Amino acid sequence: MVKNQHISLAVDIVVFTVMNGFLKVLLIRRGVEPFKGKYALPGGFVRDDESLEEAALRELSEETNVKNIFIKKLSAYGDVNRDPRGRIVSVVFIALIDSERFKLKASTDAMHAEWVNINAMKSLAFDHNTILNDSLDELKLDVQTTNIAAQMLPDKFTLSELQKLYETILGSELDKRNFRKRIKTFNILKPFNESKMEGAHRPAQLFSFREKKFSSLKDRVSILL
Repeated sequence: MVKNQHISLAVDIVVFTVMNGFLKVLLIRRGVEPFKGKYALPGGFVRDDESLEEAALRELSEETNVKNIFIKKLSAYGDVNRDPRGRIVSVVFIALIDSERFKLKASTDAMHAEWVNINAMKSLAFDHNTILNDSLDELKLDVQTTNIAAQMLPDKFTLSELQKLYETILGSELDKRNFRKRIKTFNILKPFNESKMEGAHRPAQLFSFREKKFSSLKDRVSILL
């Protein structure tokens, strides 16, 4: 048995959104040491009386005012020297949300909260750049193997809007015909006898996800193939 060993448990949350055609992540500017004034992911220590998910949702709410969202556990990060305060293991959660639902407001350990473009990423505190890169890889996988896109889209949307979301997350243009063929094959969308105008084009049919609650698809959509 190792005597006098102390390991603290923390959570970090990587929240993605799409704004004006760009994939963005929610960052805070730390108001306390270590790394005071530096950008970081929202997060903090787990209390004795709460689960990991409860801690993640509490910290996210306290530091950014983003509340009541679906979060998915990613992994644990425990490099010995990842935090100058001591041995701290962090469990990371990821999410994809519609940013228009929330008004950001920093509090507690955060002096500022904002959405930052993934393509203009800053040097982050701790090992948060590594965590962010891993989370982005997971999001790209999730968008092809789960219905996580339902967390971002309105209740009813067009196939063009859905494709644009996929393209923004995956960072690649997709063939329109191939995309629609593969999406419809997996029977994850519910069609409506409704449409809306998209620019100068003819009215586009509206769809919704058959299942709004996060769930895995039976097979990978493989949209890029």
